[in-house]
Amino acid sequence: MKLAVVVTTYNRPDALAAVLEGYFGQADRDFELIVADDGSTEDTRRMAEDFAGRAPFPMAHVWQEDRGFRAAAIRNRAIARTRADYVLFTDGDCIPAPWFVAAHRRLAEPGWFISANRVLLAEAFTRRVLAEKLPIQRWGWSQWLGAWRRHDVNRLFPLLTLPLGPLRKLGAGHWEGAKTCNLSAWRSDLLRVNGLDEAYSGWGLEDSDLVVRLIRAGVRHKSARFAAPVLHLWHRENDRSALPENQRRLEEILASGRIEAELGLRQYV
Repeated sequence: MKLAVVVTTYNRPDALAAVLEGYFGQADRDFELIVADDGSTEDTRRMAEDFAGRAPFPMAHVWQEDRGFRAAAIRNRAIARTRADYVLFTDGDCIPAPWFVAAHRRLAEPGWFISANRVLLAEAFTRRVLAEKLPIQRWGWSQWLGAWRRHDVNRLFPLLTLPLGPLRKLGAGHWEGAKTCNLSAWRSDLLRVNGLDEAYSGWGLEDSDLVVRLIRAGVRHKSARFAAPVLHLWHRENDRSALPENQRRLEEILASGRIEAELGLRQYV
């Protein structure tokens, strides 16, 4: 199975560098990585090119003009860029555990998409991680327990690895909670639903829309909780002025029988 990791970013090269170091240290490095850049300046391009020159896997940088938050569009462009069988979505502020890619690959199954969760880092701790280049993805339990006691992280449970077996499929029809900071799906299924819907403008709910349409198309939801965590670096809250309109769009798709995105992936394929 050919696998592509799509890392979405916008003008945060220090965080992206920490994330890419996390992919350099993956136990499974049989993948390609696409930096999906939602309009960053030249600093991000230069940094991505530097990493690509050293990467132990194929790496590309896909960029679009900065016209506000357009995560759906840049993810669609990244999906069009790859010919991998399976696509793993994450963000440029989410450092992967060393077994992250291996866990998504192991749990991948035809007819299912996968979502997992994250550990949130506090603001001061995030600044320290980036300034000191701390390899937190390689930390042991004693270090994480200390971080939790200092309130550097919000929780530890996602870092546990548990063999949940058939319990992973209990939420097969649930769309709530799945986020593209930690989500994977077959490229053929993404093509079938026309990818993400670019009608969502500004932050919020474009990932929920995708998941709703995947489930409606017969692709079921499998959990990778306690198997594939990411460490989410702190950032300021995104502008949420578009959220009411995006909520209206989501309610519309929930009330309809529509499977395909109105403005989606096929325009790039």
